Amino acid sequence: MKPMRGLSSRVTVVAITGVAVTALATALAAFSLSNPDDKPGACESQSVDEPGQGCAKALVGLFEQGKEIFRFDTFGDEDYWGGKLELHKAIAGAALGGVGPGVSPKTALTAAGLKVDVDALPGNLQAKLRQGKVDLDSPATTLALLQLNAVVGVKGVFDKGGSLSSIGITCALCHSTVDDSFAPGIGKRLDGWPNQDLNVGLIVSLAPNLAPMADQVLGASDPATIDLLKKVLLSWGPGFYDAEVNIDAIGFRPDGKSAAVRIPAAYGHLGEDLHTWTGGFGNVTYWNAYVANLQMHGNGNFNDERFNNPAKYPAAVRGGFFKLRHNPDQVTSKLAPLHYYQLSLKAPTPPPGSFDAAAAKRGETVFNGQGKCADCHMPPLYTDSGYNAHTPTEMCIDSFQADRGPTGAIGSTLVTPQLSGLWARSKRGFFHDGRFPTLLDVANHYNACFNLGLSSSEKSDLVEFLKSR
Repeated sequence: MKPMRGLSSRVTVVAITGVAVTALATALAAFSLSNPDDKPGACESQSVDEPGQGCAKALVGLFEQGKEIFRFDTFGDEDYWGGKLELHKAIAGAALGGVGPGVSPKTALTAAGLKVDVDALPGNLQAKLRQGKVDLDSPATTLALLQLNAVVGVKGVFDKGGSLSSIGITCALCHSTVDDSFAPGIGKRLDGWPNQDLNVGLIVSLAPNLAPMADQVLGASDPATIDLLKKVLLSWGPGFYDAEVNIDAIGFRPDGKSAAVRIPAAYGHLGEDLHTWTGGFGNVTYWNAYVANLQMHGNGNFNDERFNNPAKYPAAVRGGFFKLRHNPDQVTSKLAPLHYYQLSLKAPTPPPGSFDAAAAKRGETVFNGQGKCADCHMPPLYTDSGYNAHTPTEMCIDSFQADRGPTGAIGSTLVTPQLSGLWARSKRGFFHDGRFPTLLDVANHYNACFNLGLSSSEKSDLVEFLKSR
């Protein structure tokens, strides 16, 4: 553990924390000056017609507040992940006051798919990492990284003695990654990008006390039920998550495959209606409330009377998820700035050389014409303008995932995903469950579904256009 003395320096941690607090205080001050009554919105109503610098500063403040929430706010969910499931003990390991072998940085980066923010690492630590002088096989190093707030989407809670006493998660856990500019899994943050390496199920399965989760999800906490819960969690794999299993208690598809879906992107959603996979739930800010309360298990308030349905949503009824209340409510006041920040995240531009530009230009003609793609993926949003959801029958696929969501006027639906930045979220296949490994597989599916009569070259050009988004 001696090589980590510089990393775990309390002086360094305090200094970094101080800078972050000062920056946040400045941003919040700008925001609160233009919103003295805390009403949602960036500008005072009387200044909207002539926004000027006052409104511009307020917008910056709102953006910075939302970014801070997205990256670092747990909404109090450490009460669940640490307080109930005791996940922090599995991370620390028996040698550091927890249980089991603990989680080393090497395991966290590879098996778990967690990411490290290089900007949170002091210069001396970066130098030691380059020199190979940091023990990446030691859970003590993981705890030191948590003290620096360097593990993307994970926040450690430490007692006065420096021991890890709880653990919380933030939005960035699933919806941010890094650019690998320092090393694989270590780099600058990429907010809004899905972490396609993150193995949420594996991480949660390590929790020493899964009884509270088993009781809520499956209705019992005997050893056999906990084993079943672990089987469900371990079936997800990297880049997948099931945001509905804890409302409907369905862990597997009828064919025995996992019911989990790909972690969606949080970028590029400005201007669209629904934005995840399953229709019937709600828009971006609905999902922020849904995830913060029901998935992250933050201490907030949440209403959705549709979940008060023991037949369809037995787990939601057990958890009281249709009318959740906490005092204080640590979620609702943050939905407005969080919404603003997420809608500010533009889709990333494909890197040079990642597609054939001439073929992409031809493919755009196919996309807008014979391929009929633009009938739903309408440029420039590349999703439906209006209600962007369709029945599985329209898409020539099964209705399993669609049926899990609340049904609307036209029944069960799946959302038309926007296509911008598609290249940055393609690692785990396409469609909600990754059923099509490649874009050519998608083109072949729709060619057969709609009897489009596309030639091999037209499908190839179409793929290049999709890669160019």
